Amino acid sequence: MKKQGILFKYIWKYKFRYLIGLLILLMVDYLNLSVPQITGDIIDGLTLMSLTAEGLIQLVGTLLGVVCLIALGRMCWRYFIFGTSRNIERLIRNELFEKLEGLSQNYFNQHKTGDLMAHFTNDLEALRVAIGPAIISSFDAVVMTVLALYKMMTLVDVRLTLLTLVPMSVIAVGGYYFGEIFEKRFAKKQAAFAKMSDHVNESISAERVIKAFVQERKQDEAFAEINKNNLKHNMGVVQLMAAVFPLLEFVIGASYVITIIYGGYLAIIGQITLGKFIAFNQYLGMLVWPMIALGDAITSFSQGRAAIGRINHVLNEIPDIVDDEEHFDVQKLNGSIEIQNLSFQYGPHLPYALKNINVKVQSGETLAVLGRTGDGKTTLVNLLLRLYDATEGSILIDGMDIRKIPLKVLRENIAYVPQDSMLFSDTIERNISFGRRSASKEEIIQAAKDACVHDNIISFPEGYKTVVGERGVTLSGGQKQRCAIARALLKESAVLILDDSLSAVDTDTEDQILANLKCRRENKTTIMIAHRVSTVRNADYLLILDEGEIKEFGTYDELMALRGVFYEMVEKQRLEEMLQSEEVDHGTDC
Repeated sequence: MKKQGILFKYIWKYKFRYLIGLLILLMVDYLNLSVPQITGDIIDGLTLMSLTAEGLIQLVGTLLGVVCLIALGRMCWRYFIFGTSRNIERLIRNELFEKLEGLSQNYFNQHKTGDLMAHFTNDLEALRVAIGPAIISSFDAVVMTVLALYKMMTLVDVRLTLLTLVPMSVIAVGGYYFGEIFEKRFAKKQAAFAKMSDHVNESISAERVIKAFVQERKQDEAFAEINKNNLKHNMGVVQLMAAVFPLLEFVIGASYVITIIYGGYLAIIGQITLGKFIAFNQYLGMLVWPMIALGDAITSFSQGRAAIGRINHVLNEIPDIVDDEEHFDVQKLNGSIEIQNLSFQYGPHLPYALKNINVKVQSGETLAVLGRTGDGKTTLVNLLLRLYDATEGSILIDGMDIRKIPLKVLRENIAYVPQDSMLFSDTIERNISFGRRSASKEEIIQAAKDACVHDNIISFPEGYKTVVGERGVTLSGGQKQRCAIARALLKESAVLILDDSLSAVDTDTEDQILANLKCRRENKTTIMIAHRVSTVRNADYLLILDEGEIKEFGTYDELMALRGVFYEMVEKQRLEEMLQSEEVDHGTDC
């Protein structure tokens, strides 16, 4: 795609709207040029005593009619061109959002939220100005200039008109030169704004952590530095504009002075009439707007060019994870999973996160995955969801390589509860039904009951209509986890993945949820990542990972009989529970 390909695609889509708007603008410009001519005729008629009362009324009536048509025309071209630019802005924003939704996890690992948000705000605003007001300004400048010069040459004086071409040539050459500089400075300005947006977004998300560690002062200092950098690049644009526009006005003013002096001289010696001299000054006044508009248009086009370049960087991104051309024609999965010689690296120069994993789980069985932090448990989940593709080996579901299962089908058949239970700033009901929008209220309530969160929800004043804060911040950790579990259960998928999703609930509630899962998900596959041994006691198989490799695999009883890593984990947690129990009974000595 060319740099402005996406832009031209939408401009072409709305070409007739643009054409109608420009034709109306052309008519308005032509009518504007008749005003000085009518004014000059009135003045010459009155000065030379050649205009009758009837003729004067007719000319004044014509002038009023022209003014009314100009006002109507300006309303129409604003509707067609400004309205179209807003529509194009909306469509590009939709396409940009859709593109981001389809990009792979790697892209978001490498690009900050603030930078992406800047595309939706400042970049699109600059683009809208470039395809709306800037088009009007540039078209108006060209048309008004050509028509005004033609009128000035034919109705007034050629020599006087030629004087006006000198400043216009200076403006045209200077505009091209400054346009290149504007584009570079605007790109830096947008990058600085993106960096600032990202810092603000991150600080707000981490507000509780910042307060807990009493780091407000350091965050303020860091933001002040980033804000200073943002000011620096904004001032770079402002300084250039501060230099360009006064220079532009100086050239226009000098042109005014020269032409008025020379035009006045021609009127005094009788080579042009007083009416023509006044008409010439009105035409010259009409040329001032195009010259200023041309400067504005150059600035807007430069900013728009930089903005569309940044937007196209996103739109031209190719996702790492896509459907295979020779994919299976399947809609429903049963959930049997086989992992064959699976190895994975997050980068070519990074260590293996998983090495030579071989596991088989039949449909309806439960697999528990345990290990220390960083042993590859979540990585395994990411590979099952195809957020990443395996570096080596393969994952089969129902005997089919997941790379040949359409992404939509694969993910529709897997329900996932992540470690960080993400809830949207919406009602609890809509958060739970996010997994299946068509679910009835009764189904939502049943899912909440199975996740042991129903009683909490109905205790809120608004019940299921309670709006939770950003990322569910107004709920406790356990409530967030259980709402996320309810959302996953409602999906009724062939495979359910719980990534340490019971860590924030007490053991009694955990036992109840696990019992409900066993009943509700009979004949469906469940994968549980956990740290507490109690969570996985009833799993069909346990997979113990150590530094990305399989350390142990088997049933609970088999691993206990080995008296290896899993046995040590069980004994350690049992000892911790005993110590905690003693502390509760006897109190803690300080």
